[in-house]
Amino acid sequence: MRMPALFLSHGAPPLVDSPVWVEQLKTLAAGLPRPKAILMASAHWESAPLMLSSTSPVPLVYDFGGFAQKYYEVKYPAPGAPVLAAQIAALMPDHQTVAQTNRGLDHGAYVPLTVMYPDADIPVLQMSLPTLEPDALLDLGRRLAPLRDEGVLIVGSGFTTHGLPFLRDWSPEAAAPGWSREFDAWAAETLARGAVDELADFRDRAPGMPYAHPTIEHFAPMFLTLGASENPSKAPEQPIDGFWMGLAKRSFVAA
Repeated sequence: MRMPALFLSHGAPPLVDSPVWVEQLKTLAAGLPRPKAILMASAHWESAPLMLSSTSPVPLVYDFGGFAQKYYEVKYPAPGAPVLAAQIAALMPDHQTVAQTNRGLDHGAYVPLTVMYPDADIPVLQMSLPTLEPDALLDLGRRLAPLRDEGVLIVGSGFTTHGLPFLRDWSPEAAAPGWSREFDAWAAETLARGAVDELADFRDRAPGMPYAHPTIEHFAPMFLTLGASENPSKAPEQPIDGFWMGLAKRSFVAA
């Protein structure tokens, strides 16, 4: 069965303490076919050329600070995915090098997976974002799209808004600032119209900028997902919305 492609707002480690968000992610996963493997592209790994995480189980990357000790003790011993790594290398053009590393999964990859697939029994591979430019990521997603027919779940993992420098209330239940609400509403409506060109021009078109994304790495993974979809102009399902710590956690499923 052909797998969909996902864009997830992945959250910080305390995502797992949010009953609403946990239930949303569990429901999302339960409605998907079971993947044979998962390919994660997280906002927290930018590197060119394209790099792949370890194909054997290694420690997680706890790429955050200031959280309770329990979040540094989380384990997610998913099987490695050497077959998937070889498939990705085969899909890349001759001039593009794919580098294998010994890097583990970072929190943009493992945090949502601990909720969606808590048994850690599906092979997982993480890839770097070799660029943040929407058009290049759309093209990369198109190259990766054949993996969906092999049972691979392709996931772009970011955050629909990520204006951390402009937050004044860091509690999970904080009211969303105006810039976060406005950007999220624009993203929802633009996705519903399948207006990929407008989404790609978000830096100039979207309300709430640059506060919603003072840096763009958390919005960029969306374009990898859209590129991997069967028809980027077809409106994706948006099963998760709302806010956490004032940030928009909107996520979508592309056919």
